Amino acid sequence: MSAYLLLKVLHILGATVLLGTGAGIAFFMLMAHRTRDPHIIAHTARIVVIADTVFTASTVVVQPLTGAALALLVGYPLFQGWVAASLALYLVVGAFWLPVVWMQLKMRDLAQAAAERGEPLPPAYHHLWRLWFAFGFPAFGAVLVIIWLMVAKPAL
Repeated sequence: MSAYLLLKVLHILGATVLLGTGAGIAFFMLMAHRTRDPHIIAHTARIVVIADTVFTASTVVVQPLTGAALALLVGYPLFQGWVAASLALYLVVGAFWLPVVWMQLKMRDLAQAAAERGEPLPPAYHHLWRLWFAFGFPAFGAVLVIIWLMVAKPAL
């Protein structure tokens, strides 16, 4: 297998994992939140934090490395055109994802504390939930645009 083909496969797999993990996490957190049950939310958030650490964090590292290697190998300039737009959007994704990781940790802890005390979820949890939900849209949308840019390679 050529270096180009190996890098391309790794890059596509990374994009797939990033998109799939993000969609899966959003789905499971939404389903847990809808129960309003602190036990279920705490359990789901614990798993989500692990998934974000194992899958999302690893692809966050792999994607720019494989993408830069591919661009250099093929001769695309890194800071021009669709590659530069992809990199800029990648930074947007990161700017929304990093706070979301912190929010997930905090929501997990708040739900766990409520479950242990036998109380409903506190207002702080609901505030974080609304932020977490809102932050998902621009991050997920930016990932979709990045994938489109990688496939279409438009002249920008």
